[in-house]
Amino acid sequence: MSTELTDITEVEYRQLLLERVVLVSVWTSGTQTDAENALAELKLLAETAGSQVLEGLIQRRDRPDPATYIGRGKVAEVREVVVATGADTVICDGELAPAQLRNLEDKVKVKVIDRTALILDIFAQHAKSAEGKAQVELAQLQYLKQRLRGWGGNLSRQAGGRTSGGAGIGGRGPGETKLETDRRRINSRIAKLRRELREMDSTRETKRAERRRHEVPSVAIVGYTNAGKSSLLNRLTGAGVLVEDALFATLDPTTRRTQTADSRDYTLTDTVGFVRHLPHDLVEAFASTLEESVRADLLLHVVDGSDKDPQGQIEAVRTVLRDIGAAQVPEQLVINKADAADPDTLTVLRHQFPDALVVSARTGRGIDELRTRVEDRLPHPGVEVRALVPYERGDLINRIHREGEIDTLEHTEHGTLVIVRVNAGLAAELASYRLSEGADSLVR
Repeated sequence: MSTELTDITEVEYRQLLLERVVLVSVWTSGTQTDAENALAELKLLAETAGSQVLEGLIQRRDRPDPATYIGRGKVAEVREVVVATGADTVICDGELAPAQLRNLEDKVKVKVIDRTALILDIFAQHAKSAEGKAQVELAQLQYLKQRLRGWGGNLSRQAGGRTSGGAGIGGRGPGETKLETDRRRINSRIAKLRRELREMDSTRETKRAERRRHEVPSVAIVGYTNAGKSSLLNRLTGAGVLVEDALFATLDPTTRRTQTADSRDYTLTDTVGFVRHLPHDLVEAFASTLEESVRADLLLHVVDGSDKDPQGQIEAVRTVLRDIGAAQVPEQLVINKADAADPDTLTVLRHQFPDALVVSARTGRGIDELRTRVEDRLPHPGVEVRALVPYERGDLINRIHREGEIDTLEHTEHGTLVIVRVNAGLAAELASYRLSEGADSLVR
């Protein structure tokens, strides 16, 4: 499978066929350790996409070069490494402008892609559901649309007069360049995908509305990619969700209903993982999926305790949460993979984040404490009701168990006597059976 640079005219079908790659990063801020961690993450992303990483280069600059992303000397060095290693792709750890992509490709003589294109390729590989595939395709098309000119040097142009080799009248083009045709087709496809996603979101919204009608509390599991969110969902609910030691293994949100110790229902949702500098097009395309986090009553923010830079993961996730409008949702920090983490790292994290819980989804360590903490932080029903529910209204008793908090429940000859805290909707349905203060003793 060759990935040599070729004249590809149908740019919307251009594929990222990654094989032997060289990584290039520009270090503009932070420590050298931060730069090395960023390059290590890029290596992991490239390997997840199916490539063999041959070499990694870092350049220290105040800001990326506006023409080629890296300086002239580093361009020559990258070209030498490409020739020496036989690499056929260069991956840059940043979002490159179309001109930067074109100029760098011209100089290193192999295909160049940026971090955004790499992440989009990984998402495309892992998308399984119709919604996931549509979201990824939308993000890819939005990315391609902005870069058509960068790949359009060999595309056909309108012909006319002497510019068409002397064809003159009758030899003019169809009135639309190939570039314009591609842009129009992409815009049409984007509009169609957005219509489809709106229809799919209406189904998701129906389910959300049903949960809101019954006021079922919701918990969203968020965190860095490969932090163990799906494993934690499985451990808490027995959901049986696919678990892989891979980046972005989960793209489609999974919601499971579970219960507190006192039998109250609540939902847990496993969401797509975040990463540093998550492409804006992806955030926009996955807006309906990310809404699960915005509308949750509690966020379980899962951190990989065995990672080299867990603090960096935490800040990256919180940045994305701010971007999507979920910064105000209550958060419970969960440090996962305690069985593989360095004890000194866990000590530092406990000191920095005293409210965080340390767990291991693989071994079960700390899971019971996490369940208790989640139950304590869920919103509690706000209306206290004393009622005598007739035995023929067993449906109301069932809902009290699932949606309310029971102080006392007693079976009498006239019905079930309850003192409970419930939501406003259920309280209204119990209104006709409510008792005044002290009337419960008369019933007994």
